[in-house]
Amino acid sequence: MMKPLFLGGLAALVLLVGCQAPGEEPPVPGDGTPAAEYHKITPEEAKEKMDAGDVVVVDVRTQEEYDEGHIKDAVLVPNESIGGTMPEALHDTDATLLVYCRSGRRSKEASDKLLALGYRNVYDFGGMIDWPYDVVKE
Repeated sequence: MMKPLFLGGLAALVLLVGCQAPGEEPPVPGDGTPAAEYHKITPEEAKEKMDAGDVVVVDVRTQEEYDEGHIKDAVLVPNESIGGTMPEALHDTDATLLVYCRSGRRSKEASDKLLALGYRNVYDFGGMIDWPYDVVKE
């Protein structure tokens, strides 16, 4: 007799707690803005977003690394320069940011810092070592 009651209660609890439905907006903080989330994507997914347009590609490596080769139209914002204030080159917190570095470590750090600064659409696609597409050199 106890099993059906327990299972029924468990099922009700699962329904109440449940996961966010597909396509449902994430919860919003008290100010009504969408909650920011970290997104890890593949270089291929990043390239699709670039090809679709309306993104800002953010290179968080050093100036020297950037000069050796970078993704076309990437904005240089070295990870070490991201601190307590918004980077000058990234003035729109609603912009879709595609962040990369050399190996993926700094892009993760920079993405976390950008999210903490209030940017809401941050996508980390790792490092140049995994980028199979063209780069430009200056």
